[in-house]
Amino acid sequence: MATAAAFRLLRRALNPAVARRRFSTAAVAAETPPSPLPLATGEEEAGMVSMKGVRISGRPLYLDMQATTPVDPRVLDAMLPFYLSRFGNPHSRTHLYGWESESAVEAARASVAALVAADPKEIFFTSGATESNNISVKGLMRFHRARKRHVITTQTEHKCVLDSCRHLQQEGFEITYLPVRPDGLVDLGHLADAIRPDTGLVSVMAVNNEIGVVQPLEEIGRICSEKGVVFHTDAAQALGKIPIDVEKMGIGLMSLSGHKIYGPKGVGALYVRRRPRVRIEPQMNGGGQERGIRSGTVPTPLVVGMGAACEIAMKDMDYDGRRISTLQERLLNGIRDKLDGVVVNGSLEHRYPGNLNLSFAYVEGESLLMGLKEVAVSSGSACTSASLEPSYVLRALGVDEDMAHTSIRFGIGRFTTEAEVDKAIELTVRQVEKLREMSPLYEMVKEGIDIKSIQWAQH
Repeated sequence: MATAAAFRLLRRALNPAVARRRFSTAAVAAETPPSPLPLATGEEEAGMVSMKGVRISGRPLYLDMQATTPVDPRVLDAMLPFYLSRFGNPHSRTHLYGWESESAVEAARASVAALVAADPKEIFFTSGATESNNISVKGLMRFHRARKRHVITTQTEHKCVLDSCRHLQQEGFEITYLPVRPDGLVDLGHLADAIRPDTGLVSVMAVNNEIGVVQPLEEIGRICSEKGVVFHTDAAQALGKIPIDVEKMGIGLMSLSGHKIYGPKGVGALYVRRRPRVRIEPQMNGGGQERGIRSGTVPTPLVVGMGAACEIAMKDMDYDGRRISTLQERLLNGIRDKLDGVVVNGSLEHRYPGNLNLSFAYVEGESLLMGLKEVAVSSGSACTSASLEPSYVLRALGVDEDMAHTSIRFGIGRFTTEAEVDKAIELTVRQVEKLREMSPLYEMVKEGIDIKSIQWAQH
């Protein structure tokens, strides 16, 4: 199995640091950087890692695959020649260096297109999904500003889509932010009712980055097609993980990312339908590269890496999916067997299994995260992880503020092992039990007291 070979390669690459990283598989295979904080006597020899005030014995195991993924060794192999010997500018048309780079870029374009059942001419390379989302939302509405003044999106979209919509509001466009159901799915009836004659775009994320919910893309595409509205989807978390067919799903614009599918950071792609043609206004001016949609020199090594990642995903998607589903069940059952008051956020049925977002009742989320310093997890989107506010995605689902504060997102990927999942279960259960022992609320619940019925007095 190709994935098994890649897994062995990654393990071999990580081998020099295994002693320091007892649990890590997907962490970067690099020497531990010098600690910015002084270490106690003997800690350096014991392989202690210290950063931002946190000291742990080795690098943590990595379960934050929605934030980013490690580069697959096969992807790195494909990229290296274009850093070292084939370094030409793909837009140089007068010599071999340019020609071979251009050929590599076009081969990568074909690989990305094949993964989503598109024509290579419909794929435009960008710096990432954020740029693709900006081009899609702003570019389409600005092109049609004379006739189309209304955009529909959901309250659970990625920040870059929501902020692009708010930017359009400042320009006089109207935005409808659809609520979602408690399971995170959009209500198709509400979506159809919200479409107006001047609606230019419907933007709905394919797989949610925080809760992993998979939206009914085919049904949304059918509604948009019937109403004559362009359907845009942010598929950064979906590419290579669930089957995507732009024709079957009626997608007009789609944003893609390289580093979510074991490719390099700094590269993404935008799908723009050709028939019927979707027209957008470029958001960056310059040399007219990417057929005028996105000016700027195409970074050949990064594009080659994204193409290789898509090619691998096309071969391994089924195998990865089955394996990740098994690991997700192992993680969820392992935690639920030992803890009560564990809630899965978002639909379990319509979900990408590599994303498991859990809330732990009667536990303070920040304390839980700090206690899980040997596991790299997050409480939501990496783009908003510095905020102490509860996740806006969970609040949109109607999750109580106290439960939204206790959410942890576990991200399982291609190189995650059963041993890592078992270790994550052990550490999570231990930390939750420790925090609940200190919680007077949990003690009251165990005594049969209904906390929600208590009238709390202010002093």
